[in-house]
Amino acid sequence: MRERIRRINRGLLELETGILAWGALCQLTGVWLAGDKAAYSGALWLGAGMAAAAALHMYRTLDRALDLGDRAQRIVALGSLARYGCILLILTALALTKVFNPLIAFLGLMGLKAGAYLQPLTHKCYNWLFHETDPVPQAMPEDPEAASDIVQKEE
Repeated sequence: MRERIRRINRGLLELETGILAWGALCQLTGVWLAGDKAAYSGALWLGAGMAAAAALHMYRTLDRALDLGDRAQRIVALGSLARYGCILLILTALALTKVFNPLIAFLGLMGLKAGAYLQPLTHKCYNWLFHETDPVPQAMPEDPEAASDIVQKEE
């Protein structure tokens, strides 16, 4: 199981874990205040699911754009428009149909931001889980020629 998790992109895994932690925190604190607990939970986890899907889409868009060169900026912009368009469409549908509260769904969607802020913590947790350590940063030499030699050796 660890090897399977290890093969996933580490940054995406840490972000998704932060989104899940945000959803759990909002579930534990907010369900006590909600009148309709089922509707609160449904809207919250719909928003958290949208956040997880947005993170995955963002990862795939950026990964694809890195291979494109000149068209990368356009691909990233179109991916962002598509992502925000889908989010806006879902929140609008929630507001019009009144199935779930769109503000609670937006709270779950904010898990994308919370996951980004929690990433240093989740990074430490996964380092502990995988028995890994981060490399120690090395200062670059003052001489530009020596710096280019170091970069070429690493490649």
